Amino acid sequence: MAAEQAADGYLFDLYRRYIGEPEDRTDVYVGFGLFLGGIGLAIVGLLLFLWGNTFEARTAGYFAWVGPAYALAMTALPVTMLGIVTLLPSERRMLYASIGGVAITLAAVAGFLAAYPHHWNGYGNDYTVEIIATYAVGLAGITASTGAALIAHYLDMAQQADAVATGDETEAEPELTDADVRQDIDEAMEGVELSWGGVEKTEHKRLSFSENDFDDVDVDTDAGTTTTRSTGVDAQVAGLKGLKGGETKQTTSSSTVDDQTAKLKELREQRRAEELATADDEGVAATVTKPLSSLLERVRNAFGRN
Repeated sequence: MAAEQAADGYLFDLYRRYIGEPEDRTDVYVGFGLFLGGIGLAIVGLLLFLWGNTFEARTAGYFAWVGPAYALAMTALPVTMLGIVTLLPSERRMLYASIGGVAITLAAVAGFLAAYPHHWNGYGNDYTVEIIATYAVGLAGITASTGAALIAHYLDMAQQADAVATGDETEAEPELTDADVRQDIDEAMEGVELSWGGVEKTEHKRLSFSENDFDDVDVDTDAGTTTTRSTGVDAQVAGLKGLKGGETKQTTSSSTVDDQTAKLKELREQRRAEELATADDEGVAATVTKPLSSLLERVRNAFGRN
């Protein structure tokens, strides 16, 4: 049992090495059987021919051994070629053509055994030409089918090789290393300087404002704003993300837009009232101080004349 499994494995290994992946196990067994059987027939025919030549030519012993030797040799060649066609993954019509050629050659071999030696090569009715012509037709048919199967197999292998090569060229892409990725990032970020939070980086460390930037701005401490703070780990992480620009902390106010607008109007009216009061105080002071100034000027003039 183990020997049979080893033999099966060896046959399939040979098939995969020289032909390809087998489509049917039966074709592998039959193909190798015919191929090796044809070689075996040729070896047996050669041995019989050598043994027959030990007898005197054209004696009964000579014809008894040489006749079967010729028949085995004539059968070995078409059987071996049929095994090749069976092994190759060719179309069925090629296999049928090969089988037909083998059948014709076997008919010619049978005619040879019937005619040899009494009706062969100038003796008796001499069927030599007819038998050889029949054998040649069958051999030509099986030769043509074998050649067609071999050509089809090689073309199929060439197409598969081209497809694999084309696929490798198409799918092959240069491998990116960490250095290449870092270089691409550096090139993309070249000339861009950002600090935490996505704010553009500046070279100075000062903040300057014009005198009138905050004239119309009122910070209302009584607006009812509420700020929510938490001291947990999640809150700390959220704060860090806010610094980095990923998230921002929001402060909500309970006052509405109308409330803020009303307070701004109230502030402006208050400032206008203060300005008007200041102007009135300056007018009253001028009214009071102007007569006194005139009286003092007259007194100085009087004493100066004296």
